[in-house]
Amino acid sequence: MANRIRRSDGRGVRRAAKSQSRAAGARRAKAKTSGVLDRAMGLLPFTEEQWTRIWLSVIIGAGVALGFVIANFAGLPALAEAEVARMASGAGFEVRRVRVTGTNRMDEREVYARALAQRDRAMPEVDVEALRAELLDLPWVADARVSKQLPETLAIDIVEREPHAVLVKPDRLVLVDITGHELSIVAPEDAADRLRISGPGAGRQVAALDRLLAAAPALAPKVEAAEWVGNRRWNVTFESGQVLALPEGENEAASALVKFARMDGQNRLIGGKVASFDMRNPPRVYMRVPGRGERVLADASDTSSGEGGQ
Repeated sequence: MANRIRRSDGRGVRRAAKSQSRAAGARRAKAKTSGVLDRAMGLLPFTEEQWTRIWLSVIIGAGVALGFVIANFAGLPALAEAEVARMASGAGFEVRRVRVTGTNRMDEREVYARALAQRDRAMPEVDVEALRAELLDLPWVADARVSKQLPETLAIDIVEREPHAVLVKPDRLVLVDITGHELSIVAPEDAADRLRISGPGAGRQVAALDRLLAAAPALAPKVEAAEWVGNRRWNVTFESGQVLALPEGENEAASALVKFARMDGQNRLIGGKVASFDMRNPPRVYMRVPGRGERVLADASDTSSGEGGQ
């Protein structure tokens, strides 16, 4: 019997070649992708050690979150929170550093005194809203931002109130902001260059006084003090020591102050012989000159009378 010669199956060879081609293509694609990722990661400002910590944090955080969800579904939220905190602390997620920024005038030790109460506490247990509420109780703090920077830093950014004037009280001087919020006690020598405000209820009128002085910007730098009288009107004292009595009403007082600024610009009343000006009965101005028994009366619309009053 003649021997049969079997021909090799061409389809099997082609399949093997295609398989090898696909494997080679996959290796090339993987190498190319890895190269692109390596270059992209090389552009980011992280070291290999930092990348390791970041990925570890992500993995641990995902595990903690998963455990918390499972425990909540099991009806054990309190136990879940405790277990999450324990796991986080064991993994190094606890407060070891506190960073405070934004404190320029206030004593930042007041901030640290509250923040350091969180020291060595597991990050999931830190209540940032409660800590923020504590910080907002501090006199100088207008706003506060509290954030967790994993794995171990508690970051606090303070927005301070701006001192605007000095409130004169019977036994002390107090710095206040534009809203009249009291900031801190100040020594007389440190209050010399600030506007002084006095009178019962004056602290609640700081913003109103600021609007009043803004009506006459040329006069505002010359005002040294302001007294809130009878809870209804202002007496303004200039750097020269002269006093200007303004009428009641915000609009009426602003109008009188503008008129006085015009008169001063034409007649240089501030620094002159007149000790006090009374504009409570517009449009007239009463001026008192020391050493003279009578008062000099001037019409606010007649600048020549203003000159005669000096």
